[in-house]
Formats: sequence, C-alpha cells, structure tokens
Amino acid sequence: MSVVAVIPARGGSKRIPHKNIKPFCGKPMIAYSIETAKNAGIFDRIIVSTDSKEIASIAKDFGAEIPFMRPVELADDFAGTDAVILHALKWLIKDGEKIDYICCIYATAPFVKAEYIIKGYNLLREKNAASCFSVTTYPFPIFRSLKINSQNRLEMFWPEYRETRSQDLTEAYHDAGQFYWANVTNYLKEKQFYSKNAVPVVLPRYLVQDIDTIEDWNTAELMFRAQQLTKV
Repeated sequence: MSVVAVIPARGGSKRIPHKNIKPFCGKPMIAYSIETAKNAGIFDRIIVSTDSKEIASIAKDFGAEIPFMRPVELADDFAGTDAVILHALKWLIKDGEKIDYICCIYATAPFVKAEYIIKGYNLLREKNAASCFSVTTYPFPIFRSLKINSQNRLEMFWPEYRETRSQDLTEAYHDAGQFYWANVTNYLKEKQFYSKNAVPVVLPRYLVQDIDTIEDWNTAELMFRAQQLTKV
C-alpha cells in the first residue's frame, strides 16, 4: 500500500506574515509537521504543496519533497484545503503514483503528535471509514452559548437549554485543525474530508490551539514551552 502525506503551505498569509515558516520556539513552524510525519514512520512520501520558493527551500531542508509548485489559482485566500489536496493527489496520480491513503497535515500544527497520526491511520482502516480527522471537545457547553443582538443585548442561541444541567447536554466537538486522513478511492468521489463516513481521533484540549492571529501565536508558544518543561 502507498501512503502519502501532503502538507499545504501557501506563501501569502496576511494576518501573520510568513506564518508557515515564521520561527516558532526555535524552528520554522512547518518543521514541526514535517518532522512529526517523518517520526510516524508510515508515509512513503511527505510532500509540501506550496506556491512559495522560500517555503519550498525550507521544507526540503527538513526532509519534505516538493515535486511541483502549487498553481496561482490555488494560492489565494479562497482556496480550500480539499481543493489543494485534490490537486496534489491528481498530480501524483498523473505522474504515475498509486496511492491508497492520503493524509493532509496542516503546516501550522506544532502540537501534532506522531502517535495520533498513526492512530488515525489505523482507525481509518479498521473501521473501513472514508476519512478520519482530529477533533477535540469544547471547553464549555455549546448549548449555553450566547450572542449579542442588534440592540447590543445578550441572547442564548438555544434558550430551551437554559435550565438543562451541563451533564445532560450532548458533548460537542470541533475540528482540531491538525490532520485529515482519507481513503483515496472514496476521497476522489466525495472530494472532501468531511464525509458522513468519517471517524474521529479525539485529542486532549491542551494539544489544540488555532493559530490565526498574533494573539493565537503567542498563546501557542506559551503552551508549547510549558509542555516542554513538563514533558507532556
């Protein structure tokens, strides 16, 4: 079986310039994803999909392949993950590669662990699933969430749950933004990781931090350093 990792890493991040290669606790951000993919020991190829020669050079230094440069139309703010992965997959197939399983690993996932990537691969196969990706729980019941209305007043999204005990509310999960596995045959048909036949790898919340703003970045570095000190 052929198992391939694809790490999407475009060069045009606006909120955090050069986010994918910005130094994070001593290494370019993308290095963590490449090294974790290598440590997993299950990938035949680890490929970075990028439109940036600078990102490509750094990715190669850490052991990834750059068999193609991403086209311009897939390098703007509106290009979705699935479109980028499908482009990489189709390019590889056209180049003669036979791929059974593909894993998208985000370039901005410094907390990603090889053990969870391996767990996702095993679950995908054992459960005969179309896809498998990392999720984590919300730190507060989403059914008690609030919104601010047009009169600057607070309202509950679901007022019917106002008196429901927390332990009686259904646990809710969100995408952890780390990795996404797919059976290639199914993925080429469904063209998305969010399949109805998807299974989860549940991560502890301390390994999950979205990194979209400078505040997110600073929070992630504090979390990362704390974990290094405690050997989590």
